[in-house]
Amino acid sequence: MNDIADVGYSKAFPVSWEELHRTAKALAWRLSEMPAFDGVIAITRGGLVPAAIVARELEIRVIDTISAVSYQDNAVEKIEERERGEVQIIKPPSMTTDGAGWLIVDDLVDTGETAKTVRALLPKAHFATVYAKPAGRPLVDTFVTEVSQDTWIYFPWDLEPRPVEPIIGSKR
Repeated sequence: MNDIADVGYSKAFPVSWEELHRTAKALAWRLSEMPAFDGVIAITRGGLVPAAIVARELEIRVIDTISAVSYQDNAVEKIEERERGEVQIIKPPSMTTDGAGWLIVDDLVDTGETAKTVRALLPKAHFATVYAKPAGRPLVDTFVTEVSQDTWIYFPWDLEPRPVEPIIGSKR
């Protein structure tokens, strides 16, 4: 993992595929008590996997996307070298104009800047995230797990298995 302390995060929270699936399913349980949604709008890219799980569990077949970027990201940059910029919508949803009857799904609400931008575009949608940090939590309608603001969440698509040295090898 990268050195998160350099960018103001003091805690690391790695999430496995199994944990993400379980928590996204818990989000679907919470949402199942609501009236049926017309469709799901996944915020790309982080919301794609949770949105697929939620859509499956709620038997929603209509899925749209909204693409928002807030990091000025270069493919060769490391996480700690990214700078947060103004949120830009690079692909709006195509199946609704105000979000009425729709469910927006994202992996995380952090500072809330992306949520503010998406909410301004789709003010009537129900906004749900798997994880929420205190600064962004008031902007979502439904979430499952709250983590502290100083926590960097490592999603499974940000990680890959790596070999580790055997215990005996580290003692030699």
